[in-house]
Amino acid sequence: MKVLVACEYSGIVRDAFLDRGHDAWSCDLLPSETPSNRHIQGDVRDVLNDGWDLLMVAHPPCTRLCNSGVRWLHNPPKGKTVSQMWGELREGAGFFSEMWNADIPRICVENPVMHKHAKALITNYQEFAQSVQPWQFGHGEVKRTCFWLKNLPKLLPTNVVDGRVARVHTQPPGPNRWKERSRFFTGIAAAMADQWGALDEIREAA
Repeated sequence: MKVLVACEYSGIVRDAFLDRGHDAWSCDLLPSETPSNRHIQGDVRDVLNDGWDLLMVAHPPCTRLCNSGVRWLHNPPKGKTVSQMWGELREGAGFFSEMWNADIPRICVENPVMHKHAKALITNYQEFAQSVQPWQFGHGEVKRTCFWLKNLPKLLPTNVVDGRVARVHTQPPGPNRWKERSRFFTGIAAAMADQWGALDEIREAA
């Protein structure tokens, strides 16, 4: 399949699909963490219509959409106004809408649980199809991740392990904290590539 992994600079999901023989590309405003000729540095919206079979939106801007940050819409943090916060919410919801409604056969958008204001602003909104934890895929950590799925089955756990450490929530403050909190898990990426990357082969065999 021709796979676009949006909002990914790490290459973790991209490389999982590449390793299984797919024509996979990552795209982000940041350069790739590792040198790669399979990374598009720029706005993913500029390449959405380039004939992809599968769109994976790995880490979209979610700060204003997620339920944990709804309080800031009415009590903005220092240096922000209520108007700015709602403007950022509309921008985030608009981006999610463009990804979710892209003219691509199979779509997965990863995001935390959303609040009601975000849901109301997203075009053709549907509730997320499933939520997963890294400990279901070989990582002894806790970080709930929700998947909005279009023409894709739910992801099946591959390696349930002990350990329920919330590592990403206990990271010390710093300029790269946001990067580490958003970093994808290799076990989940491998499951995506194995299970969703084989859909055409399964259909042909049937």
